[in-house]
Amino acid sequence: MCASSGTPLVGSESTSFPCPACSAPIGRSQACRVQSVKYVCPECNFVGP
Repeated sequence: MCASSGTPLVGSESTSFPCPACSAPIGRSQACRVQSVKYVCPECNFVGP
């Protein structure tokens, strides 16, 4: 799931990476990545661009 929009991660342009603060997995959809929508880590509430 995208951490910003809650949409399922489908397609090759979506991505997943560890949270910079706690290493929990963060998912990002292509649309949210391109638009630089902020995300919030579900584990530690870290906010990223």
